[in-house]
Amino acid sequence: MKCSEFLQELTNYLDGVLDDRTKSELEDHLAWCHNCYVVCDTTKKTIEIYRDSQLYELPDDLRNRLRSAIVAKCEARKKTGPREV
Repeated sequence: MKCSEFLQELTNYLDGVLDDRTKSELEDHLAWCHNCYVVCDTTKKTIEIYRDSQLYELPDDLRNRLRSAIVAKCEARKKTGPREV
């Protein structure tokens, strides 16, 4: 399995919906490919963190300042155009 094939199946792997053969090939790939292992592990941990997180109500003052900062940034981008990445 190539890294590109691994990435195409990552969501299915994490969702547990792969057939046994594909799952075995993917796990064999993870056993020797450090980069794909890191991607898989990081994605899995990120999902776990967000799944277990609880909503946090922002104080009104902080919410208002954050909203103002976002609006100001958007207005500035309208004037100068988007940055190229």
